[in-house]
Amino acid sequence: GIVSIMYHRFNESEYPSTNIQMEIFKNHVSIIKSSGYKFLNPKLLPDIFNEEKLEKKFLLSIDDGYYSFYENAWPYLKKNKIPFIIFISTEAIGKKGYMNWKEIKEIEGYDFVTIGNHSHSHDYLVNFEFEDFKKDIKKSIEIFERNLGYNPIFFSYPFGEWSSNQKKYISNLFQFAFGQHSGVIDLNKDKHELPRFPINEKYGDLERFKFLVNLLPFQYKKIYPEEKTIELNNPPEMKVEFFKEQKIDNINCFSNEGKGWDNSKFKITNNTLIFQFRDKFKTRRGRINCSIKDSDG
Repeated sequence: GIVSIMYHRFNESEYPSTNIQMEIFKNHVSIIKSSGYKFLNPKLLPDIFNEEKLEKKFLLSIDDGYYSFYENAWPYLKKNKIPFIIFISTEAIGKKGYMNWKEIKEIEGYDFVTIGNHSHSHDYLVNFEFEDFKKDIKKSIEIFERNLGYNPIFFSYPFGEWSSNQKKYISNLFQFAFGQHSGVIDLNKDKHELPRFPINEKYGDLERFKFLVNLLPFQYKKIYPEEKTIELNNPPEMKVEFFKEQKIDNINCFSNEGKGWDNSKFKITNNTLIFQFRDKFKTRRGRINCSIKDSDG
């Protein structure tokens, strides 16, 4: 599978939730290289999804287009020709702390660099009225087309959240869309709900990163319900359908409904995992994390 990792700021210690120190970042790259796996050029992703088998690789992504990326990470990535995708919100371009169009066009000229669309406003779009959401996305597309001559084929949802209507709209305009939920990409994943591992000062320590490097995809056929917002149905009637040949006896899940993180209650019927949530989800973002041990334990 493809292990997609996400960064934001570099050497901006005053923002620990979105920052990584360059020395740690360089260590991350070294860990990946020493693992024997390669970085994936995002431009190859459309071809990869047409293949029958997926070789394990790493996809490096950066969100928001902060100037600290250009100042600190870009020289290192350029020197080492490490491929990556950078998602840009068009409203912030040229503002204090962000890259300007000259800088964006400079990095875009390298064949190992891919530009992605990250909306116009980078607002909490999941709360937008649908028409306002469409206006925001259309404006970003117009700005990209005016400045780069094209709209990127890649999109990342601001804050990693979306509604079913928003996802459907995005799927008509972009070939791929990324969230901020953890997981390894495999050929069965929805191309408009691709997972990434968020990395920051808290979740970027080297031991955790070494753990991520060795992860394999957890494949499934379908997640229900399609609608990921749960205001009207909390807790949701959620289930995960697996393939018939899969063995899911050793599955383990945690979720954060009610008072916080704990083991999830579920039952398995006809290779379908059906959740029995303890309580309503009370935080802005409900999470269910599941894993399964491979045959080697």
